[in-house]
Amino acid sequence: MKTKLKTVLLSVATIALLAGCNQPGPKTQTGAAVGVAGGAVVGGLMGGTRGALTGAALGGVTGAAIGANEDKKDRERYYRNGQYYYR
Repeated sequence: MKTKLKTVLLSVATIALLAGCNQPGPKTQTGAAVGVAGGAVVGGLMGGTRGALTGAALGGVTGAAIGANEDKKDRERYYRNGQYYYR
């Protein structure tokens, strides 16, 4: 049990440190939040608690990926128009 707890704590600490290295854009954050909420609701309706957790994880990743793509399009559009938008 202690080994599992140590593994979980180490994983959480590693993710927290690595997440601080990247500043996601506003659409990435919104996409992840909407994906987590939507995935948790749908997963919960289909598979109880385990389904909600799985749905939240998959929804969050999918939403963040879509949002990151939208942020990339925004950066490219602003760069083309000479507005030099960095985020």
